[in-house]
Amino acid sequence: MNSLFAAALEHLPDYLGQHVLLSVSAILLGLLISLPLAIAAYRAAWLRGPLLAVASVVQTIPGLALLALFYPLLIIASAFTANAFGFSFRALGFLPALLALTLYSMLPVLRNTIVGLTGLDPAIIRAARATGMTPSQSLRLVELPLAAPVIMAGIRTAAVWVIGTATLSTPIGQTSLGNYIFTGLQTENWVLVLFGCVAAALLALVIDRLLALAETGFALRSNARLWGAFAGIVIVVGISLFPLFGQARDTITIGTKSFDEQYILGSLMEKRLRAAGFATARRDGLGSIVAFHALVNGDIDAYVDYTGTIWANEMKRTDQPGRAAVLQQMTDYLRKKYGILTLGSLGFENAYAIAMRRPRADTLHIDTLADLAAHAGSMTIGGDYEIFSRPEWRAVTRAYGFHFAKQRQYQSDFLYRAVASGDVDAITAFSSDGRIAQYDLKLLTDPKNALPPYDAVVLISAKHAHDQKLIAALKPLIGAIALKTMQQANLMVDRQTDKRTPEETADWLDAKITH
Repeated sequence: MNSLFAAALEHLPDYLGQHVLLSVSAILLGLLISLPLAIAAYRAAWLRGPLLAVASVVQTIPGLALLALFYPLLIIASAFTANAFGFSFRALGFLPALLALTLYSMLPVLRNTIVGLTGLDPAIIRAARATGMTPSQSLRLVELPLAAPVIMAGIRTAAVWVIGTATLSTPIGQTSLGNYIFTGLQTENWVLVLFGCVAAALLALVIDRLLALAETGFALRSNARLWGAFAGIVIVVGISLFPLFGQARDTITIGTKSFDEQYILGSLMEKRLRAAGFATARRDGLGSIVAFHALVNGDIDAYVDYTGTIWANEMKRTDQPGRAAVLQQMTDYLRKKYGILTLGSLGFENAYAIAMRRPRADTLHIDTLADLAAHAGSMTIGGDYEIFSRPEWRAVTRAYGFHFAKQRQYQSDFLYRAVASGDVDAITAFSSDGRIAQYDLKLLTDPKNALPPYDAVVLISAKHAHDQKLIAALKPLIGAIALKTMQQANLMVDRQTDKRTPEETADWLDAKITH
């Protein structure tokens, strides 16, 4: 437990700093947009309904979906600006998260500002005008100060919403306190999950109390309370952001997908690069397509992918020329089209496969996917979040005529629990996962070769494809990891068999390779 807590604490300065930077930026940008719009709606009654309706619709969109929507939109916008004006921008990470959270912050500020202004006693406004004030002077000197407590209540609500929702920015590549939560869920490290939840809740609570102090300061016309709130916010934000100022600007950003093996390999690459003198950053928990496009666009600099994923999803290939040919053709394709360097295979294959509990498979005499097809109509199959929408699954379905009674989706770790407990009859497993042996699962063979090979390969972005120092740091990993070694490493981060973090497991794997 102590080592898990220590590992969580080690990342706190970076995760907290990034979380605060994102949240504060979104709140400030939201205020810059919302306050003028609210004042305009206060002046023009016809604008209030449509403005609040649009802001309310934004709130009905799930936070993770809204964050994810900005990624493809920004890719399109970046491609347009690159072609039209000769410059592009990063579509992953901070920018899409900032835009989504800004929209999320607007409704409470808009609503409370409009309510606070329209709820003022008309006699007060008439008195201000009677003293010779212009409408703008009346607004600035009388109306806004009187409505300030109500407006601050809206800002408090917006701040809490933004700080909480910012934890969802991890899957689109923005570091935040959500890194604890998403990594913890994937690796079943409940210390990380709890740590992330508590840290985000405490941050929201502290900011809420400071803004509440400012709210009462406006209500009581207390400058001491206002200055106290301002000083408190500056101190909290300053302490949170201070560690970010010491970070190197020119860093190698390593991407990972959202399962144990990727976190381990990402930590291993980071360890090797740091030993070679590189400053590093991580973008964890990315989807397969997001990770690849992040590499193409320069949002990440290196990560581990799998040949079958590129072959089917990017190259749109359905033929099977063989394992070596797939690797070579993929290497040539990525180099010619994107300038991406395929450093080589790590030495093992993490193939998609379908697995069943061995006793049940043997009872039904199911050894191959063709055998499974005969029973599929009465079975439930479980898969990860991606597989049922991927071309590989469509190819397997066409090849074997699968028609399962039900399909269920799980986090990759929970897949094995689901089949072991009988919640599902079969799962889409990963061949390099040690839990196949742990749960005594039977991998069904693919006689029609519907699934491509899935060699684990190190990919390096075009920007660093000729960086000999970086290549030299990662080259020793190529061909160095056997399938059984990776299976053992994957099993180490399982909460039921061991209590190692991905970083600790990467240390073990690194020592295994070195010796």
